Amino acid sequence: MCKDGRVEQIELWPAPFADAPVTGTVALPGSKSITNRAYVLAAQAPSTSTLTNALRSRDADLMADGLRTLGTDVKFVTDTTVAVTGGPLHGGSVDCGLAGTVMRFLPSLAAGARGTVEFDGDPQARARPLGTVLDALRGLGARIDGDGLPLTVHGEGPIRGGAVTIDASASSQFVSGLLLSAPGFAEGVTVHHDGKPVPSMPHIEMTVAMLRAAGAEVDTSRPNSWTVAPGGLRAHDWTVEPDLSNATVFLAAAALTGGAVTVPHWDPDSTQPGVQFAGILTEMGAEVSYADGAITARGTGGLRGVDWDLRDIGELTPTVAALAALADSPSHLRGIAHLRGHETDRLAALTAEITALGGRCAETEDGLHIEPATLHGGIWHSYADHRMATAGAILGLAVPGVQVEDIATTAKTMPDFPALWNSLLGGESASLG
Repeated sequence: MCKDGRVEQIELWPAPFADAPVTGTVALPGSKSITNRAYVLAAQAPSTSTLTNALRSRDADLMADGLRTLGTDVKFVTDTTVAVTGGPLHGGSVDCGLAGTVMRFLPSLAAGARGTVEFDGDPQARARPLGTVLDALRGLGARIDGDGLPLTVHGEGPIRGGAVTIDASASSQFVSGLLLSAPGFAEGVTVHHDGKPVPSMPHIEMTVAMLRAAGAEVDTSRPNSWTVAPGGLRAHDWTVEPDLSNATVFLAAAALTGGAVTVPHWDPDSTQPGVQFAGILTEMGAEVSYADGAITARGTGGLRGVDWDLRDIGELTPTVAALAALADSPSHLRGIAHLRGHETDRLAALTAEITALGGRCAETEDGLHIEPATLHGGIWHSYADHRMATAGAILGLAVPGVQVEDIATTAKTMPDFPALWNSLLGGESASLG
């Protein structure tokens, strides 16, 4: 209910029902994870770096705006080509929105600025865990007020750096957030993880590879430890891969409806977690093939359940859970307790929404158990979470009458998702690239 007593209107998007196999080719925009890492690295180089096929979405634009606030020169040559030139960093106010990469990457950079930097974001962002990276930065010499959003970093030039031990079992972003700015620390940094296994390890591997490409010396020879030597970064021109995690939603459409969907520019050796979705699709009964740098998923008329450890690829859980809810045998999705601290508690959200549509989904200690059931239409709540919203769209392909609340939240990483989805279901080639 609104403050003035009026009932708040919930925006509902009727998820299209697929009355025929979904076929087509989908060209997707750049990866958010790569784009935002490239922004942070380019901001530390003294000359200009160019990002080609950079993502334009809410999360990526918040990163660009945050860097501008701190004194980085960010210029859009075209809508997806960006020239970024580093320079002395100063104080300002940074809006994190709901972007984990902004709220966990930029405090490390701000610690080396000269001036006070204030961070805040969406109401939901204030509940996301940040204390691990902030306490680590304090141990490395930074002055920070607050243990979550809103917070204030008192920049006094390059911080000392050194060695720090953290528990990164809640998010790999805690490690990446420290490593990305470490070349500017006086002593560099050694981050040691002590705790349950770190989730989403491919994202840390992505961070390490990109640091090395920008000229950093990174030692990963010891288990659960990462060392970045001090020293300036060089400018580097980045060609951003398409977002493979977003691509999984469209490949899932083919698997579910017995169609065939192709995604170009798919690198099987990518460090993006989405690349591992091909194995899940195959296990669920779909066919996957590669040709001319593209991947094609084909549905074979049905889906079977899976028992899968998603620890390294937790961001794919909503897509996999949506398919599992429509499979003909049980699924057990494991290793994803950390999803309770994402944009929303994704395990609780998926359980509530699948159950509300007649499904059988239960939380376990570290994941979800999903049993076959006949689903019916109804409202699918997104919880301001882009991946929850796209999971609702997937279910709507096979379940008439699904209405997704706040489909606009998909703009976090994918501009105009509804138009892309409708084009694909209309049998057209679709592109947001």
